[in-house]
Formats: sequence, C-alpha cells, structure tokens
Amino acid sequence: MTTAATVTTNTPVGFIGLGIMGAAMAKNLLKAGFTVTVHNRSRGKVDELVAAGAVDGGSPAGVARAADVVLICVPDTPDVEKVLFGDDGVVHGLRKSAVVIDCSTISANATVDFAQRIQARGAHLIDSPISGGPKGAIDGTLSCMIGGDAAIVESCMPVFKAVGKTFTHIGASGAGQLCKSCNQLVNTATMMGVAEAFALAKKMNIDPYKVRDALMGGTAKSFVLENHGKRLLDGTLAPGFRSNLMLKDIKLALGSGVACGSYMPVTALGAQMLSALCATGRAELDNASMGLLFEDLSGVKR
Repeated sequence: MTTAATVTTNTPVGFIGLGIMGAAMAKNLLKAGFTVTVHNRSRGKVDELVAAGAVDGGSPAGVARAADVVLICVPDTPDVEKVLFGDDGVVHGLRKSAVVIDCSTISANATVDFAQRIQARGAHLIDSPISGGPKGAIDGTLSCMIGGDAAIVESCMPVFKAVGKTFTHIGASGAGQLCKSCNQLVNTATMMGVAEAFALAKKMNIDPYKVRDALMGGTAKSFVLENHGKRLLDGTLAPGFRSNLMLKDIKLALGSGVACGSYMPVTALGAQMLSALCATGRAELDNASMGLLFEDLSGVKR
C-alpha cells in the first residue's frame, strides 16, 4: 500500500460540496495558500469560488484529477457514495496515494466500506466530520473528529489547520463518524432541555431572556444555551443547521446504537421530536426551532 506524502501549501487540493460549510472551508484553504479545484451541483457556488481564486473542476472526477487531497462536504451517505463512485465520481480521476477527506456526516459502517474501496485503488479515505457551525467554518475554527490511518491523518495536518482549530484522531475508519453521532445526540438532548425550559418560563409568564441569563451563570451553561437558545428567543431561525439535517444525523446515531445494542432512550426521543418538528413545516428552519414545537405542545401563544 502506498503512503501519502506530507501535504504542504504546494499540494493541489480539491473541494466537492460548496454549501454553507463547504464554501467557507474552501475559501479558507485558498486563504492558506493552497491551489483549490472545486465542484458543486449548483453552478452559483462554483462561480463564487472561482471569483475568489479557485479552479472549476467540472465534476468530481475532474477535481480528483487535479488534486492530491480531495475534501468532500455533502449532506448524506448516498451523496458521498455518488460523489465517490458515480459515473463521474472521484474514483475515475483519483491519483495513486491521493487522500480523500470526507467532512460530511454519514453512516460509520458505510464509511468503513468506502475506505476499503478507495484503498483498493491505491488511495486513502479519512472520515472527518466537523462541528462548529457556519461561524466556525467561516472563522476556520471547526472541530474535526477524525477516523483513519494515523500516519495519513498526520500527513494532512496542514489541510486540517486551514479549516479548523481542534483536531482529534478518534481511531480507525468510521470512528470519526461515530464521534460525530455522539456530538449530535448531545446537541439534540441539550436543545430539547433548553426548549423545554424556555417553554416552561413562558407558560409561567417569566421572562425567558432573564432565565437564559441566569442559566448562563451556572452549571447549565453550554454552547447550545448560549447560541441556539438566543436564536430561539430572538426568532432568528434561518439555518444555520437545518432541522431535517439534524434529524438525519440523529437517525444515524440511533442506527449505530441499534446495531451494537447500546441503550439510547435520549437519542430515540430526539429522533421522535425532530420528526415531529419537521412534520410541522419547520424542516428547513434551524434546528433551534425545536423550541417552537415545545411551545406549541405547551399551549404557549406567540
């Protein structure tokens, strides 16, 4: 098996998937001095990145032909599979000993399979789902939860450092994805607690802003309370991270638990609440809109 050379800013990099997170990450790679070749399903984001200095790869295969390191950031497991192995997928242009870094949040089991299929072609797949939201992507302060060969991960640190601030090598292929499932179930559980607390305060005619301020000074303080809680109270619920994507992530976490026999009642409830939230027409809102569902069920008038 060939090994990957240590990455420098002279190493050509590719990026596939220029959504809210991906576009910001690609721009940070450009700022770090990398030559970046990009592709996206919709043309507008490609034009935006080309204007910022990137090169249009034309297709996933075209990006792979131009790059020694290819990053992917797309919504779900089938999207990653199509980007990698579709008719114009990455594998049709993949260089020997190239590295694919998948920043999407997908199935851990599928990731193991994808890594084996990429390895059979003489290249490497690292799973590195990310956390930190759009602001973290813009600021280059994302948390990267990494699965894959340790030596390959180390060789790619200049790429990780261009897009993130915290880098944790969790273990073998799929471990990064499992860690992201843990991250999302904690986020969802915390958001449900925040939503329930605010709904209770409103039901009792207590100012929820003052409740939030008090909680921020005690042991209940958290990123979710500070940021998503404020979004909920202010009504600034444009995504962000959409409710339907959080539902997808929680279903992945629940699936992992079912597969290994782990007891996951909090995750199961989170999946039910997010399903209900999406069913009320809020699938495209930020997942902080969970609070609106709690208000509905509590009879809180807005």
